[in-house]
Amino acid sequence: MAATPPVVDRETWGAQIAALRIREKAHTREGDAIAAARRRLPAVEVDPTTPLVGGTGTVSLLEAFEGRTQLFASYHMWHTGRSAADQCVGCTFNSGQALELSYLHSRGVTYAVFCQGPYDESNRYREFMDWDMPWYSVPDESQERLLAGRHFGMKICYLRDGDRVFETYWTTGRGCEPMSGSYGMLDMTAYGRQEWWEDSPEGWPKPFGPSGAQFRVMADGSAPQSSRAGRPIPQWSRLAAGRSDDLGSTAKDGEHGGH
Repeated sequence: MAATPPVVDRETWGAQIAALRIREKAHTREGDAIAAARRRLPAVEVDPTTPLVGGTGTVSLLEAFEGRTQLFASYHMWHTGRSAADQCVGCTFNSGQALELSYLHSRGVTYAVFCQGPYDESNRYREFMDWDMPWYSVPDESQERLLAGRHFGMKICYLRDGDRVFETYWTTGRGCEPMSGSYGMLDMTAYGRQEWWEDSPEGWPKPFGPSGAQFRVMADGSAPQSSRAGRPIPQWSRLAAGRSDDLGSTAKDGEHGGH
């Protein structure tokens, strides 16, 4: 059984929370200051005619704004020919949190996924996951223009001024964590994210390992022993609901391969 926090009286507990709250508020204010600096960054112009492939065929980067002023693009990694079980766990984690888009729309922001893989195959994944966000494939000829030496897995913010498009910000890795309400909630719980790297007291549970294993579970809900075992966590509920994970790829369902 996992260890538990020490138990104290409410007054002692409240005093320690009050002390922590001072640090939390400082952290919030520093986040506000960083966001203010982000809003003051310069921008770089991007070719608005850069082609993307969507459900209606080829569209331009400009059209992906859907008439709004800003575009938040989530660059989804893809492993062509692999099964649904072997697609990118981190991108699946991030995309699955972007479900209610009306708040972004109310601020003039369109959210869209720019996927690395072919449209038909990757869109089947979107349908399997039951995601409603706009989904585009980035053709090979467009990747050099948009990536500019970077890689899929990043998030890019674009601004439109008439028919001109500008890139204003990008991030990757843990910089993408603001997308995740799940991590924010877990960080408030006693056991946290339960991942290998966390600074937790002795005996705290840490079943979720590195290299993508933190985003996977086995069929019985247990943590996998390797990054190649199990499936991306939200896939299990889709399978239980009878949704097909057939991507029309060369790999059979359940096959796994290295990336």
